[in-house]
Formats: sequence, C-alpha cells, structure tokens
Amino acid sequence: MNAIQNVSILMELAVTILGLLIWLQKKKSYGAFIFLTFLLYMVYDACKLWTLAVPELILRIIFVVASLSILVAVWKLYKAD
Repeated sequence: MNAIQNVSILMELAVTILGLLIWLQKKKSYGAFIFLTFLLYMVYDACKLWTLAVPELILRIIFVVASLSILVAVWKLYKAD
C-alpha cells in the first residue's frame, strides 16, 4: 500500500510543479492556488504516510485550506473565459 501512496505523492508533486509554472511562467493567478493546493496535499499525505507527529487539528486545517484553495482555482478557471 505504501508504494501506491508514494506514487500518489509523486503525482501530487508533478501537479504542484505544473501549478507553479502556470503561475510564474504563464502569469495565471489560478496557478498559485493549484500550487498551494497540491503542496498542502503533499504535506498532508506525507504526514499520514510516514506517521509524522503532526496534531490532527493541524492536518484538518491543512486539508480545509487545500480544499478552499482548489475551489478558488476552479472558480478562477471558470471565470477566465
């Protein structure tokens, strides 16, 4: 199961990098929100996978902020055209 989770974290890393490139190279603000979302997802998943001593409240806050961030990104994409 850890192998699948590691692959998932690597895919989240790829999306994180693409979000950063969209933000910095393409100058699209929604890229910043995609970057933030998947950066937080990576942190959340890594904490869960490697059982890091992060309080559950902090993990819940990370997840909520990531969810809000992707909501903003999708809203910006919707409004873009």
